[in-house]
Amino acid sequence: MAAHPSQGIQTLLEAEKEAAKIVQQARQYRVQRLKDARSEATREIEEYRRVKEDEFKAFEASHAGNISNAQVAIDKETDVKLQSITEALLDRVVLIKPELHRNLKKGALRGPGGTVVR
Repeated sequence: MAAHPSQGIQTLLEAEKEAAKIVQQARQYRVQRLKDARSEATREIEEYRRVKEDEFKAFEASHAGNISNAQVAIDKETDVKLQSITEALLDRVVLIKPELHRNLKKGALRGPGGTVVR
């Protein structure tokens, strides 16, 4: 009878070792699945980033011509406006109309030496 209870204990110990081995394999499997999921996610993110960068470059290339054309048009318009403003300023500076001040009273003009000039 003594051999029989120790055989039951031995069977339980073997079952416990087998269960521990199964749990360890399950943990390793889970860790490996997490690593695989991370690497897959990283790969998908990189692929998505590459696709979006290509789309952006294509968009940028298609609109770059419009931007440069608009810049050229704005530069021409600015040059025309600057030229007209410069001409208007020069006309004002060069065209001189000498007039007496409106507050000046006639007959109150004084010449050199303080003499009244009429």
